[in-house]
Amino acid sequence: LILVRPLSSLFAKENLNRMSEQQLNLYDRLINEPSNDWDIYYWATEAKPAPAEFENDVMAMLREFAKNKKREQRLRQPDLEYLFEPPR
Repeated sequence: LILVRPLSSLFAKENLNRMSEQQLNLYDRLINEPSNDWDIYYWATEAKPAPAEFENDVMAMLREFAKNKKREQRLRQPDLEYLFEPPR
């Protein structure tokens, strides 16, 4: 889980406050329905294809985030205070 949790939590910190209600529902399904967090990691990094039910704009956003084009260090989960920050 050392790579899976930082990826999903950093993605959430950067994106949740600007997602639509539909996207939030899709994200909720993504992080709660698969029984294995590694599946999400493999789908996000394109190591394995995602099942059709998870192929949507949120998965596309997560895949783009996983590419880490800015080469940010992403080894640590963000502090939970971001959940209480006002939207940017």
